Amino acid sequence: GMGYRSIGNLQYEENENVRTGDLIDWLNSTGKYDAELVTRAVSQFKREATMNASDDLYQKNKEVYSALRYGVNVKMGAGEHSQQVMLIDWDNAEHNDFAVAEEVTVVGENTKRPDVVLYVNGIALGVIELKRASVSVAEGIRQNLGNQKSRFIKPFFSAMQLVMAGNDSEGLKYGTIGTPERFYLSWKDDLNPIDARQNRMDEQIRRMLTKERLLDIIRNFVVYDAGVKKLCRPNQYFGVKAAQARCADRDGGIIWHTQGSGKSLTMVWLAKWIKENQQDARVLIITDRTELDEQIKGVFTGVEESIHRTRSGRDLLEVLNETTPSLICSLIHKFGSKEEEGTAEILRTIDRPADFSPKGNLFVFIDECHRTQSGELHQAMKELLPDAMFIGFTGTPLLKKDKKKSIEVFGSYIHTYKFNEAVEDGVVLDLLYEARDVEQKVKNQDRVDAWFDAKTAGMNDIQKAELKKKWGTMKSVLSSRSRLNEIAFDIQTDFDLKPQLRDGKGNAMLVATSIYEACRYYEIFQGNGFKKCAIVTSFEPSVASIRGEETGHGETMAQEQFSIYEAMLNGKTREEFEIEAKKTFKKEPAKMKLLIVVDKLLTGFDAPSCTYLYIDKKMRDHGLFQAICRVNRTDSNNDAKKYGYIVDYMGLFGSLNASIHDYTSESFDSYDEEDIDGLLKDRLKEAKERLDDDLEKVETLCMGVEAPRKIEQFIYYFCGDTAKPDDLKNRENKRLQFYKTVVSLIRSFNNVASEMEEAGYSKSEAESVKRKVLEYTQHRDSIKHASGDFLDLKSYEPDMRLLLDQYLAADPSRILSNLGEESLLAIIAEKGAQEASERLPSPVRAKKESVAEALQANVRSVITSEMPLNPVFYDKMSKLLSDLIDRRRKHALEYEAFLKELEAIAVQIHNTSSRTDYPSTINTQGKQAIYDCLEDEELTVAVDEAIRSQKPDDWQGMMVKERKVEYLIADHVKDEAKAKEVFELVKNQPEYR
Repeated sequence: GMGYRSIGNLQYEENENVRTGDLIDWLNSTGKYDAELVTRAVSQFKREATMNASDDLYQKNKEVYSALRYGVNVKMGAGEHSQQVMLIDWDNAEHNDFAVAEEVTVVGENTKRPDVVLYVNGIALGVIELKRASVSVAEGIRQNLGNQKSRFIKPFFSAMQLVMAGNDSEGLKYGTIGTPERFYLSWKDDLNPIDARQNRMDEQIRRMLTKERLLDIIRNFVVYDAGVKKLCRPNQYFGVKAAQARCADRDGGIIWHTQGSGKSLTMVWLAKWIKENQQDARVLIITDRTELDEQIKGVFTGVEESIHRTRSGRDLLEVLNETTPSLICSLIHKFGSKEEEGTAEILRTIDRPADFSPKGNLFVFIDECHRTQSGELHQAMKELLPDAMFIGFTGTPLLKKDKKKSIEVFGSYIHTYKFNEAVEDGVVLDLLYEARDVEQKVKNQDRVDAWFDAKTAGMNDIQKAELKKKWGTMKSVLSSRSRLNEIAFDIQTDFDLKPQLRDGKGNAMLVATSIYEACRYYEIFQGNGFKKCAIVTSFEPSVASIRGEETGHGETMAQEQFSIYEAMLNGKTREEFEIEAKKTFKKEPAKMKLLIVVDKLLTGFDAPSCTYLYIDKKMRDHGLFQAICRVNRTDSNNDAKKYGYIVDYMGLFGSLNASIHDYTSESFDSYDEEDIDGLLKDRLKEAKERLDDDLEKVETLCMGVEAPRKIEQFIYYFCGDTAKPDDLKNRENKRLQFYKTVVSLIRSFNNVASEMEEAGYSKSEAESVKRKVLEYTQHRDSIKHASGDFLDLKSYEPDMRLLLDQYLAADPSRILSNLGEESLLAIIAEKGAQEASERLPSPVRAKKESVAEALQANVRSVITSEMPLNPVFYDKMSKLLSDLIDRRRKHALEYEAFLKELEAIAVQIHNTSSRTDYPSTINTQGKQAIYDCLEDEELTVAVDEAIRSQKPDDWQGMMVKERKVEYLIADHVKDEAKAKEVFELVKNQPEYR
């Protein structure tokens, strides 16, 4: 019902991304251009849209976009004017030819077949990969990303705007060319929300891909920003739409989009639209941060718009007095040398040009419009530019006292996108908050007592009393040693224990009260051997900073600060050091784990994001809001990052735990409650909910397991009859779900394992949860072994070992399989079936029957996966195995004899040189495969020799090079069908790479 014409299924055609016939037909149908012009325009556009595998997709796509957006310039003859041919009628969506095709075969270095392609006037502008509801949308996104690589069908994407993937359970996700998987978004319609009873994907398609909206997004919401092509997020789209609607009535107002949701681009898209759609429009953007000023200029230049940056207040007035340029960017502090002088006053007193009257239809954007100086500045701007329309932008909620004033000055909210919405949409992360009282850490009495008991075991009373006395003095020394030491130790402990920090992907910032304290912290960390940290503050360690400080009584604070800084900079200038530290912190957190800051780096778009924020400084309102927003950025290189963590050593949020919802507690009491709804969550409460959820998920997955629910029933439920390869295959999805859910369960258990009681579990509940986690972990290991999945799922392993060792190691029954990196098949072949069976998890080992099943399943899984290497040989092995299992089933074979025969099969598979029925020259897996196909020793050796000596490098998977190898084989093997068969075998062999 969306009015697209169906082209049908294009599976059996070779398709390109421009359907020339359709484009010519459409251009002719407009009646605007003569036939010759149309032919030329189309062949010129085809040339522009054609790319080689080596071309840069971003660059190419940018050039093609320009032709689509602004038309193609066609020169008819040598001296003639060029004529503009528009390939899309942007103003009347209905006048275009919208078409959709499925299963579109595109031939490339490797042929691919996108599921659905959307064409406008024959040009492929959108692609959708569809998945079954049980397969994650991520699979479709990865397919899209793969298809854009030169090995596949990169040239097909030269004009592509929307790259999408979807299924019925998760709905539709969209990105554009080059968008990494985690930045794909769901479309969420402000004006027309989706009812939960409707099919999500269909409804999202119905809202996002209507003819009007598709063209609107492509025309007005694309930006090429420094090597990254970006599309709008829904909040940006609806924010700009709402502002467009108000431009008609010149009704100003405020756009509040929470930190991290892409405010700068919203400004860019709105400014561009105003320039193109409002008579004589001029846009003035006022910001108070150089970085932002540079970014905005950069983005505009990226969209081919030139922007004038004013150099001073006077320059601004002169420019406003002229009719051009149409885009002006101005920094607040350019109006006065210092903020204190009252920027507004300065603007009022600057000598205006004699004939000053602002020219053009002016629109003024004021960034971060909540700051007091921008409030005053704004009044002054209004006096200067009485007819301008003002739009304020902010990322933080407005303070109560400013809110009334801002709304008086700017007008009401044009569009809001609050923190909790952004969390829901996955644009920013949820924040978890925890107040830590430094003193308590040392006085954790249970720990101390446990330590004391351990130390004094076997001592007599006199010795104990002696030790107690020593301990008393030690304790007082400990608590008087500066709190900085304790906090530093606390942070280091987090780096050893917290999964997000321990794995080298997370990083942290510590906010110190003063530069001197920052330096002390740095010294303590260095002294404790925690080297990967740096200070970033505004301190310039110059000789001037220590003049007159020499007292002869050791170093003063200033001297100490100076020498610590000097040692840290180690010959670099402060600026070089800072740029490098920031870069490492962002790109390689494992090498720069912690930045110690005072106020620098806490605000502004270029401030790096981090996983943990430690606050040891009194902060409030905006400063605090912006600081905590450092940890809610979704992180590009850390998928496990679900939350941002805030650790507060200053008790900033008062009794937050008691009143987490009554958010207007102390530090934020100047905000309206509804404006900061849902900002901070209690860490332990959240962690407990997550653990309970994950446990419930695992239990739901296992509901179908039959009584008595011992390991055999679990294995049967998840593997079926391991002797039947189809059973294993059919239950693969079920097993995968189970493995993933258990991993998630272990992670959430680990987050709260050391503080179960604080999180609200009773002692017995905590024990029961721990027991269940352990049980499911063991089941997971057992099922992996029983099904032969063990090796495939390495990617879920790394954190597991660490976590299990840390919290579950005390359980003596836990000898999880100790295979290390070897496969069971290798162990059976090299060390015997008996040893292999000893390495299985204990629940499996308990029964000979389960051992037999696990071992045979592992041999079977190797046979299945290696089948393409040599179908003849593996088929034979498969029959041997089936026969062996059959005899064991019919009780015709004792357990020991079964193990012996299984061992013989494993040896044959594992060890190429010991395979018995081959001539001695046929001694590698590759030769054996060829020999099994040709049954001719001499010919096999000749083919093997030819391939080894003449194959091109990296030929497997490269069409042209593969042909060469085909010819090499055909030279020797005259029977065409056999030659083809040999080629297929050789193509799969690792040894012929």
